[in-house]
Amino acid sequence: MPLKTVVIRAFRILAVAEAFSWAALLTGMYFKWIARTTELGVEIAGPIHGALFVGYGLAALALWRIQRWPFTVALFAGGSAIFPFATIAFERWAGKRGYLTEGARPRTEARETAGV
Repeated sequence: MPLKTVVIRAFRILAVAEAFSWAALLTGMYFKWIARTTELGVEIAGPIHGALFVGYGLAALALWRIQRWPFTVALFAGGSAIFPFATIAFERWAGKRGYLTEGARPRTEARETAGV
């Protein structure tokens, strides 16, 4: 399997996993800080979320290089990891615009020349 395929697949999986880890971490924070019942959720979800956050960031950096993303696309990919569940929105957005395809980078619409 080509490297590009592996990185795109890993990025898509990490985008969803990072969002789910946000949910787990936020749930753990609720029990730690609001319900004041246990810190176990944060102790478990915190390191998992951290690892997935780093993995997602590394995958985004790899795709920036491999797919030759414009800087703004890479910036939005990285920024989406900061906000809960935004990695899923970015993954869908990037997929619809061709940034997660295995072919060449997305083509811009060619302008037709008039009367030549």
